[in-house]
Amino acid sequence: MSKKPIILPEGFPFILVTFFFGVVLYYMKWYYLAVIPFIVCLYFTYFFRCPPRNNKIPAGDDTLVSPADGTVVDVSQDVEEDMFLGEKCHKITIFLSIFNVHCNRAPMEGDIKYQSYTQGRFLPAYKEGVGFVNEQGAIGITGKKRSILVILIAGILARRVVSWKNLGNHLEKGELYGMIKFGSCTELYIPGDCDILVKRGDKVKGGLTVVGRLK
Repeated sequence: MSKKPIILPEGFPFILVTFFFGVVLYYMKWYYLAVIPFIVCLYFTYFFRCPPRNNKIPAGDDTLVSPADGTVVDVSQDVEEDMFLGEKCHKITIFLSIFNVHCNRAPMEGDIKYQSYTQGRFLPAYKEGVGFVNEQGAIGITGKKRSILVILIAGILARRVVSWKNLGNHLEKGELYGMIKFGSCTELYIPGDCDILVKRGDKVKGGLTVVGRLK
């Protein structure tokens, strides 16, 4: 399983720039103003954190783990998915606030059989229908028992979908594969018979919370 640093390199430009401005203001003896970029620097360090979880990921080919940290804002049945799966699915939507960990993890082990990136608008990620108009990145994973689709949707503050994996790559269950910078949401589509183990309002953690059990 690939490893990532505790602070993702995508955050380094934000962290270094704000730290630099803080130092400049401090040496200009604008002490009170210097506090602002230092606080922002600390926030960026916090936002781009990536807690190690490889040794805590639940085992089993029949269970699906959450692809992201956040709050479940919708659980739907019989949702038609035409991008990759081509059938009706269970759909779990997870909203990521600006305070959640934004690393995304594979819900199950498998190969990336589909990958797409779509430019779009930047509506608030919690609003209904943003998956049709907002910038997004999707991967379809085919495992031993089933294929699933995960879509990362950019929110009003997000401006970039980041992917560390490519079409054909193999993913271990819970393995890091991408992120969206700043607030966003993640959709998980599961076809076939599956017990959904989360409900609206539940807090989930990527790679740790079991969201479904395949039958």
